[in-house]
Amino acid sequence: MHDTVAAFYDLLAPYYHLIFEDWEQSIGRQAGALNAILERELGPGTLKVLDCACGIGTQSIGFASRGHRVVGSDQSVAVVDRARHEMELRGLHGKFAVSDMTSLAEIEERDFDVVVALDNALPHLSAGQLGDAVRAMHARLRPCGLFVAGIRDYDAMIRERPTVQGPVFYGQAGRRRIVQQVWDWIDDRSYFVHLYITVEQDARWESHHFVTTYRCLLRDELSAKLASAGFQGIRWIMPGESGFHQSIVLARKEP
Repeated sequence: MHDTVAAFYDLLAPYYHLIFEDWEQSIGRQAGALNAILERELGPGTLKVLDCACGIGTQSIGFASRGHRVVGSDQSVAVVDRARHEMELRGLHGKFAVSDMTSLAEIEERDFDVVVALDNALPHLSAGQLGDAVRAMHARLRPCGLFVAGIRDYDAMIRERPTVQGPVFYGQAGRRRIVQQVWDWIDDRSYFVHLYITVEQDARWESHHFVTTYRCLLRDELSAKLASAGFQGIRWIMPGESGFHQSIVLARKEP
């Protein structure tokens, strides 16, 4: 992953929870949707989960709250530090490491039941980096282990080329915030995201601006990369079926 992407998340880490209307509710809602998928695919019980794009812990916290053993990793030092802190605040247990998902070199274990890459993390990668990442994730899974990734529906977005997401107001009077994204298209397949979080503090407003890049990762491309890495049973679940906010792809490591 590019250093500029890690820098984006380093700067965003203290404010990341503000992009959600209610971060705690989102943690619980996502945990419910994702855990239902894991139980359907692998059965009930405790699973060993590697969250290799953990951010500030949105999904790692949710998995741990459902009783799973969690290892979280991310390239950004700041978000890993915050994820570890947020997990401890809730009395939950998990291990965290700073690691680039294109190698996962710092993750020595090779027996995870599940490896996840959520919150549209994979579209930060170039085509070559994507291949490296799915091979690294494949190597960390046990035989028949499950790969889960969530991305935006770029198959639709590439036709629509949206330029604005939001703005939305969250919070109560005197402590509100405005969250908005502006998408500046570089070419047919990539764009800059300008994320604005403007926070009301009594009678003043303070604006924070963060910039990163994404590449439109189409379902056929990701499916092909997974197949070339040795994954089997590749299939997609859309939000209407999963209850999750992004498209989800599932795949299994060979026996």
